[in-house]
Amino acid sequence: MPATRTTARRLAAVAALPLIAVVITSCGYGSKADKPSTEPAVTGAKKLSADTVKIGYFPNLTHATALVGMQQGFFQKELGGTKISPSYFNAGPSEIEALNAGSVDIGFIGPSPAVNGYAATQGKSLRIIGGSASGGVELVVNPKKIKSVADVKGKKIATPQLGNTQDVAFLNWISDQGWKVDAQSGKGDVSVVRTDNKITPDAYKSGSIDGAWVPEPTASKLVSEGAKVLLNESDLWPDKKFVITNIIVSQTFLKEHPDVVEAVLRGSVKTDKWINANQDEAKASANAALKKLSGSALPPAVIDPAWKSIQITDDPLASTLQAQADHAVKAGLLKKPDLKGIYDLTLLNKVLKAEGEPAVSDAGLGAK
Repeated sequence: MPATRTTARRLAAVAALPLIAVVITSCGYGSKADKPSTEPAVTGAKKLSADTVKIGYFPNLTHATALVGMQQGFFQKELGGTKISPSYFNAGPSEIEALNAGSVDIGFIGPSPAVNGYAATQGKSLRIIGGSASGGVELVVNPKKIKSVADVKGKKIATPQLGNTQDVAFLNWISDQGWKVDAQSGKGDVSVVRTDNKITPDAYKSGSIDGAWVPEPTASKLVSEGAKVLLNESDLWPDKKFVITNIIVSQTFLKEHPDVVEAVLRGSVKTDKWINANQDEAKASANAALKKLSGSALPPAVIDPAWKSIQITDDPLASTLQAQADHAVKAGLLKKPDLKGIYDLTLLNKVLKAEGEPAVSDAGLGAK
């Protein structure tokens, strides 16, 4: 993948359809969105077909494109006189609900809630229109209790939420080891303890868990508390790449305001290029955005290793989305979904062509 499209950094809706919503959710923290505020438009610039575009994302390093693009003004520059109304979410289900309700037009979100939102509405709610990040997920463990993969058997390992992206990945990994776990209860050869990322570090310090399969920056927070990385999920995937954050859009908004969607994608692509060329400055920008949104920046001991484990990419890595959905089906957490039509990469590929970059693939899952 060209360096300009990927930064290798060693950096409802749903509630009305509980059978799917319960089993496949997000990799975020909690479920509440902050009250949105509107960013000022570029003075004197021409407005696009919408007065405002409502963009949702998480205060999370795996959403670095959104954090940095907003902080540095890349999105607003491309949107000109069209204003941005941002919403900050702590979990995928609430963002999907907001998208379905029209409170969000475009969102940065993990693969599991994207699949969930698409399947729960029989393919009528959203499209994935671009990629944003790969990687940033690790199995971190107490080195006094777990020194090898074999030692994980019989231990208590946290994941963020039943059926979320990391939970599905861990259950699939457990199966690959030949161990048995009941997916719903988490009981078996390994105890899978569903624990909110906000409290996972405290659970680790108290000894109530022996490790965790979690995204950044939670993994690096645990390492700062003495845990060790036993496994980086990237090592389990072809080319060490798998989608962790996508860009989605309401199908209604895409149909009515393609010029706005294209402008947001231009902002995303240009943000990713800037991040690639200015890694230290981009890390500082992301941390400044996190401080603005959460009230505190991440310390160097956390943000430095977390940043290095994430790859920023325009490619949605579509084949890995299908694989992740297949893993959920294999675990018994999801009925096999029909993902045909979940992608529409037409505008992204138009933007990439204008930037002199090759097109990205929808792995045969594109809208007709």
